[in-house]
Amino acid sequence: MAFLFPVLSFICGLILANSKFSATLKSWLSLLLARLFIPVVIIYNMVFYKSGSIALILFAFFSCFILFFIYLKLSNDRLASLCFSYTNMAWLGFPIAIAIFGIENSMAMIPLYIGVSIFGNSWAVTSVSSAPQSRLELLKKMLQSPPVIALMISGALRCFDVQHFQNDDWVNWMYTAAKWSMSFAGMCVLGMWLRKTKVYLDDLVTSSKLAVLKILCGVVLCTLAYLFLPVPHIHEYIGVMFLLFCLPPAANIVALETHYQGTGISAQYIASGTIVSCVVCVIYGVMVYLLS
Repeated sequence: MAFLFPVLSFICGLILANSKFSATLKSWLSLLLARLFIPVVIIYNMVFYKSGSIALILFAFFSCFILFFIYLKLSNDRLASLCFSYTNMAWLGFPIAIAIFGIENSMAMIPLYIGVSIFGNSWAVTSVSSAPQSRLELLKKMLQSPPVIALMISGALRCFDVQHFQNDDWVNWMYTAAKWSMSFAGMCVLGMWLRKTKVYLDDLVTSSKLAVLKILCGVVLCTLAYLFLPVPHIHEYIGVMFLLFCLPPAANIVALETHYQGTGISAQYIASGTIVSCVVCVIYGVMVYLLS
């Protein structure tokens, strides 16, 4: 069921893409995903904190920075470097993690998502904007992002000793509903988005080469993390951590690019990268299944 549900949600998105209300539905599902479902999952997991979450947040954050500057050194293109480093954790990451690792084992995605989101909200605007961004503006954007707000709410709730609520049925029901809704919304939006995007063979070849480079970087960074990162039971998380390097560029990069540069070059990177990433994630999921 954990595997079939994201697939069925994706197919649902492909079907709904041709409906007259698809644009409105996509907008609402994206809004609910970013502002409600993911924050609820973050708050639950951070309130009922598991040791190692802070280390995973830092791992994701610094991994994105390392990927950004590796590709910037190779390409001298800040937009392409952002597409290489800022990954789609919301629409694609959570549903695929749930499909491969199951609901409970995939929850390491929460701190990883927070780390990537902090990177995106603090660095993405700087990368696509021609005007310099002050540190105060970057800090404001980061603090106003839903994952960081959810993290602050979690910290406030922990001060009131609410950990005993974890066993309450209504809390578990709300958390379960948010997890499944998150998976449905993410894959459904992805299906609607891909149905309307044209991708050419050259784009797929370029994205395939980038995927190989990103996976190689992931092997090195995950190996170093496994050996030196102080995360309890890291052997349980390392598979989910590696998934970070299999995911495509974040979809909101094109919105930022359009706003600040008036162009939409990253749309091709994102579309072709998403298709290649889906293939990579399927191969990765099969390997995890065969090795488990």
